[in-house]
This record gives sequence, structure tokens and C-alpha cells, in this order.
Amino acid sequence: MNELLQQILNGLSLGAIYALIALGYTMVYGVLRFINFAHGDVFMVGAFSGLYLFRWLKPFFDGGRWLLAALVLLGAMLISATLGVLVEWLAYRPLREKPRLTVLITAIGVSLLLEYSAQLLFGAAPRGFPSLVEGGAIGGIGGLHASNVQVLVFLVSGALLFALRFIVMRTRIGLAMRALSLNPTAAALMGVNISVVISFTFGLGSALAAAGAIFYASLYQAIDPFMGVLPGLKAFVAAVLGGIGSLPGAALGGVILGVVETLVVGYSKELGIPPGYRDAVAFVILILILLFKPSGLLGKNHREKV
Repeated sequence: MNELLQQILNGLSLGAIYALIALGYTMVYGVLRFINFAHGDVFMVGAFSGLYLFRWLKPFFDGGRWLLAALVLLGAMLISATLGVLVEWLAYRPLREKPRLTVLITAIGVSLLLEYSAQLLFGAAPRGFPSLVEGGAIGGIGGLHASNVQVLVFLVSGALLFALRFIVMRTRIGLAMRALSLNPTAAALMGVNISVVISFTFGLGSALAAAGAIFYASLYQAIDPFMGVLPGLKAFVAAVLGGIGSLPGAALGGVILGVVETLVVGYSKELGIPPGYRDAVAFVILILILLFKPSGLLGKNHREKV
């Protein structure tokens, strides 16, 4: 039982990262009804932004490691949010009235552009990511153990999720986002600035992806220009699992996917599944969800009038 609880604890921190990335997918889908496949590469840019911010800011912080970590996190979120707004403004806004297939192909093109631009700028070799906070083990109840990085990831991710919930449900821009998601035409007639709301949505989702990138890099200590491909796809699976367009669903799907992935690795011998198949599990879940419950766990079926 202790081993099972330990694996679940490990999976929660990974699931929190998937949840942060999945929220970007589900918010963009909620307002524009298309999947931004460049979102995983915004995640990658957030990780590299954190690396260079740490290098530039470290000489000014001799002892304040926690303050440095907070500034790196906020700076990476700001850079990725700016990138998300620029991508929407330059690539997606001119295609807003075009068929969705056109926008989808453009998203794939933007993804490739970001990946190979990063390879040109930073090189193809993986780079080590610094420890933003000093590592250490934290003992728990019943012999459970977690690193302070895992605890920090889970706590800060939870705080960001609650902050997102507050923005969407308690602010004017959040009300505009919900109105746009429900009925774009009616929202425009009521005076909602559609372009501003869409840009804000891209920026907010990109900022959350950057936070996930900093946490992911802190756990695995390595980054590269293609690091956003698999986490981005898994986060998309998490969004579909929870119910694409549902914020609580994206968070739930990310946590479930992270826990399942960790359990597959921890019990690979008992299950007869090689640990290397952990990535395939996400796509098996995607196939099962699309077959048996396409709306996701918390999603709703919407009938379209002919």
C-alpha cells in the first residue's frame, strides 16, 4: 500500500504539469473551437526562457534563491504570454473567418517554425536546467517521501489553477471569455471586443504552459528544442479525457494521466508492460475515450441543429 501511495504521490506532481498545459488547449478550444498544436512549443520556449533568465539574474541574487525562482517563473510566464499573443495576432487572426482545416494546418506550421527556430538559436543538443531551489527529501506519513521540488510543483500549480478559476468566474474579462465561448455573435452584439478576449486567452494559456515548463524542467533537469512535443500531445490527451472546453475537466484529465503514467512505470513488471511504453498509454487512453465517451469525463454533449 505504501508503494502504491508513493507512486500516486509522484504522479500528482507530473499530473499537475499536464493540467497546466492542458488548460491552454481547452481555453483556446473554448473560444475559437480549434486545437492550437503550437501550444507544446510555447511550453518549450517557456523552459528556455527560464534557463536564460536564471543565468542573467543569478549574479544579482546571492542568497535569495526563492525570490530568484519566483522571478524566473514570472518572467518565463510573461515571455510565453507575449509569444502566445504574437502567434495569435500574426498567424491565427488573419485566418479567423477561414475553414478550420486551414487554421489547423497553420498551427502545425507554427509549431514546426518554433521548433526549428529554437534548434537554430539554441542548438539541437539537450541542455541542463538548473535547480531553482535547493533539492531535498521531505518525509511524510507512513514512510511516504517527496522532494521539495515535487511539493512546490503541486502547491504552485494548485495556486495557479485557483487563480485561473477566479479570473474566469469572477472578473469582467472572464465573463467575456465565457460569453464568447457560448455565443460569439451575441457577445459581439453586446459590445465584447472579440480580438482582445481571444488575445487574452492565448496569453493566459501560454503563461500557464510556461509555468508547466519550468516545473517540468526542474523535475527532469534537461531541456531541448523538441521537448514540447510529447508533453504537448499528452496534455492534449488530458484535455480530451477531461472534456475539451472544460477547465475542471482539463485539470482532472491532467492529474489522471500523470498518475496512470507513473503507475505504469512503477508496476511495469506486474502489468507486463515495459516502462518505455509509458508514452503509448496516453494515446491508448485517447482512443478509448474517443470510442466510448467522446465528450470526456466532465464534458457535455452538444446537439447541433441542421
